[in-house]
Amino acid sequence: MAKTPSIPNVEELAAANAAAINNLEAVAHTALEAIEGLAALNLNFARQTLEKGTKQATAALKLKTPQEAAAFGAESVQPGVESVVAYSRSVYDIANGAAAEINGMLKKQFDDMAKKIQAAAVSGAQQAPFGSDVALAAVKQAIDAGNAAYADLSKKVQEAAAIAQANVAKATDAAVKATKRK
Repeated sequence: MAKTPSIPNVEELAAANAAAINNLEAVAHTALEAIEGLAALNLNFARQTLEKGTKQATAALKLKTPQEAAAFGAESVQPGVESVVAYSRSVYDIANGAAAEINGMLKKQFDDMAKKIQAAAVSGAQQAPFGSDVALAAVKQAIDAGNAAYADLSKKVQEAAAIAQANVAKATDAAVKATKRK
């Protein structure tokens, strides 16, 4: 007498759905935290820029000679560039950190899903009629191919992030050096 194929029970489906919803909620919270961080960064940058601009305008009104004006202009540019560079770095750090965290959550969910599919395939194969091992091998091969593709994509994203970070660092250094030469 052949075994009846097992069908996932309601509790397993509910648990899987709850896990997916929890993961989605965690991703949403991470994205919102990044947005809150960017908003706070933008407000602080705007506040500091306004304060510095007011101080520079007040100082500019006190200048009496062209030599003082030339020296003031040269001195006032570098802090502004350094401030913009620090702001850009902060934006990059917030965005990159959120992306890395979300990527980790999605990878965990992908890995969990792949394990469950593999377990279901093995269970199904044990209860399936003779000759279904070919289908099981195909499912396992598809899962392995998906895992390899995800790993490759993840590696490419990390490489792109490293290149972007190196480029931001080079551009930052170049901008700071250019303002110091003036």
